[in-house]
Amino acid sequence: MARPYTRSNQPKSALVAEYLEQQDEEAMQALVAACAFMAVADGQVQLVERDELLNFVNREGLVPPTSRCDIGEMFDSRVRELESARSFDGVTGALRPLAGSPLASAVVRCAERIAAADRDLHPSEVDALRFIRRILTTSQADPGRSR
Repeated sequence: MARPYTRSNQPKSALVAEYLEQQDEEAMQALVAACAFMAVADGQVQLVERDELLNFVNREGLVPPTSRCDIGEMFDSRVRELESARSFDGVTGALRPLAGSPLASAVVRCAERIAAADRDLHPSEVDALRFIRRILTTSQADPGRSR
Protein backbone atom coordinates (compact mmCIF):
# COMPACT_ATOMS: atom_id res chain seq x y z
CA MET A 1 0.00 0.00 0.00
CA ALA A 2 1.34 3.42 -0.94
CA ARG A 3 2.21 5.80 1.85
CA PRO A 4 -0.10 8.78 1.99
CA TYR A 5 1.50 12.13 1.27
CA THR A 6 2.06 14.13 4.43
CA ARG A 7 2.94 17.77 4.28
CA SER A 8 5.85 18.92 6.42
CA ASN A 9 5.29 21.67 8.94
CA GLN A 10 8.79 23.03 8.32
CA PRO A 11 9.13 26.17 6.22
CA LYS A 12 10.41 25.58 2.68
CA SER A 13 13.71 27.31 3.47
CA ALA A 14 14.34 24.90 6.37
CA LEU A 15 13.66 21.92 4.09
CA VAL A 16 16.06 23.28 1.48
CA ALA A 17 18.71 23.90 4.15
CA GLU A 18 18.25 20.37 5.48
CA TYR A 19 18.58 18.92 1.97
CA LEU A 20 21.74 20.93 1.28
CA GLU A 21 23.23 19.87 4.61
CA GLN A 22 22.57 16.22 3.73
CA GLN A 23 24.23 16.75 0.33
CA ASP A 24 27.24 18.36 2.05
CA GLU A 25 27.53 15.40 4.42
CA GLU A 26 27.40 12.88 1.55
CA ALA A 27 30.03 14.86 -0.36
CA MET A 28 32.34 15.05 2.65
CA GLN A 29 31.91 11.33 3.42
CA ALA A 30 32.79 10.49 -0.20
CA LEU A 31 35.78 12.81 -0.21
CA VAL A 32 37.15 11.45 3.06
CA ALA A 33 36.53 7.83 2.03
CA ALA A 34 38.34 8.29 -1.29
CA CYS A 35 41.29 10.06 0.30
CA ALA A 36 41.64 7.56 3.15
CA PHE A 37 41.47 4.76 0.59
CA MET A 38 44.28 6.40 -1.37
CA ALA A 39 46.37 6.95 1.76
CA VAL A 40 46.03 3.30 2.78
CA ALA A 41 46.59 1.94 -0.75
CA ASP A 42 50.40 1.95 -0.59
CA GLY A 43 50.48 0.55 2.94
CA GLN A 44 51.95 3.70 4.49
CA VAL A 45 49.60 6.44 5.66
CA GLN A 46 51.56 9.65 6.00
CA LEU A 47 50.72 12.95 7.65
CA VAL A 48 51.32 14.76 4.35
CA GLU A 49 48.38 12.84 2.85
CA ARG A 50 46.03 13.94 5.64
CA ASP A 51 47.29 17.51 5.29
CA GLU A 52 46.70 17.41 1.54
CA LEU A 53 43.05 16.50 2.11
CA LEU A 54 42.62 19.40 4.54
CA ASN A 55 44.39 21.83 2.20
CA PHE A 56 42.31 20.66 -0.78
CA VAL A 57 39.04 21.21 1.10
CA ASN A 58 40.27 24.67 2.12
CA ARG A 59 41.43 25.64 -1.37
CA GLU A 60 38.32 24.39 -3.12
CA GLY A 61 35.92 25.79 -0.51
CA LEU A 62 34.18 22.43 -0.21
CA VAL A 63 31.63 21.84 2.50
CA PRO A 64 32.31 25.00 4.53
CA PRO A 65 30.36 24.07 7.69
CA THR A 66 32.75 21.20 8.44
CA SER A 67 35.80 22.19 10.48
CA ARG A 68 39.33 21.12 9.63
CA CYS A 69 39.50 19.28 12.94
CA ASP A 70 36.30 17.33 12.14
CA ILE A 71 37.56 16.45 8.67
CA GLY A 72 40.88 15.29 10.11
CA GLU A 73 39.09 13.10 12.65
CA MET A 74 36.84 11.67 9.91
CA PHE A 75 39.93 10.87 7.85
CA ASP A 76 41.73 9.20 10.76
CA SER A 77 38.65 7.15 11.59
CA ARG A 78 38.20 6.03 7.97
CA VAL A 79 41.90 5.09 7.74
CA ARG A 80 41.55 2.90 10.85
CA GLU A 81 38.45 1.27 9.34
CA LEU A 82 40.22 0.54 6.08
CA GLU A 83 43.34 -0.79 7.75
CA SER A 84 41.30 -3.33 9.71
CA ALA A 85 38.78 -4.19 6.97
CA ARG A 86 39.01 -6.97 4.43
CA SER A 87 36.54 -5.27 2.12
CA PHE A 88 36.10 -1.91 0.42
CA ASP A 89 32.32 -1.90 0.68
CA GLY A 90 32.44 1.17 2.95
CA VAL A 91 34.35 3.13 0.31
CA THR A 92 31.98 2.01 -2.42
CA GLY A 93 28.97 2.95 -0.30
CA ALA A 94 30.38 6.39 0.48
CA LEU A 95 31.27 7.11 -3.15
CA ARG A 96 28.11 5.77 -4.79
CA PRO A 97 25.85 8.79 -3.95
CA LEU A 98 28.19 11.07 -5.91
CA ALA A 99 28.39 8.83 -9.00
CA GLY A 100 27.90 10.96 -12.08
CA SER A 101 27.55 14.19 -10.09
CA PRO A 102 29.62 17.34 -10.63
CA LEU A 103 31.32 16.74 -7.26
CA ALA A 104 32.69 13.41 -8.48
CA SER A 105 35.47 15.21 -10.35
CA ALA A 106 36.50 17.05 -7.17
CA VAL A 107 36.74 13.74 -5.32
CA VAL A 108 38.92 12.28 -8.08
CA ARG A 109 41.15 15.40 -8.11
CA CYS A 110 41.61 15.17 -4.36
CA ALA A 111 42.40 11.44 -4.54
CA GLU A 112 45.02 12.20 -7.19
CA ARG A 113 46.57 14.81 -4.92
CA ILE A 114 46.69 12.31 -2.05
CA ALA A 115 48.42 9.79 -4.31
CA ALA A 116 51.03 12.38 -5.25
CA ALA A 117 51.42 13.91 -1.77
CA ASP A 118 54.28 11.64 -0.69
CA ARG A 119 55.99 12.09 -4.09
CA ASP A 120 55.97 8.33 -4.72
CA LEU A 121 53.19 6.93 -6.91
CA HIS A 122 52.85 3.29 -5.91
CA PRO A 123 51.20 0.80 -8.33
CA SER A 124 48.48 0.08 -5.75
CA GLU A 125 47.64 3.80 -5.71
CA VAL A 126 47.16 3.69 -9.47
CA ASP A 127 44.79 0.74 -8.97
CA ALA A 128 42.97 2.63 -6.21
CA LEU A 129 42.50 5.64 -8.51
CA ARG A 130 41.01 3.36 -11.18
CA PHE A 131 38.65 1.89 -8.58
CA ILE A 132 37.53 5.37 -7.44
CA ARG A 133 37.03 6.60 -11.00
CA ARG A 134 35.06 3.49 -11.95
CA ILE A 135 32.64 3.94 -9.04
CA LEU A 136 32.21 7.67 -9.60
CA THR A 137 31.58 7.33 -13.33
CA THR A 138 29.09 4.47 -13.02
CA SER A 139 25.55 5.77 -13.24
CA GLN A 140 23.53 5.62 -10.03
CA ALA A 141 20.57 4.51 -12.07
CA ASP A 142 22.46 1.43 -13.23
CA PRO A 143 24.76 0.24 -10.37
CA GLY A 144 25.01 -3.23 -11.89
CA ARG A 145 26.38 -1.91 -15.16
CA SER A 146 29.36 -3.82 -16.46
CA ARG A 147 32.80 -2.30 -16.68
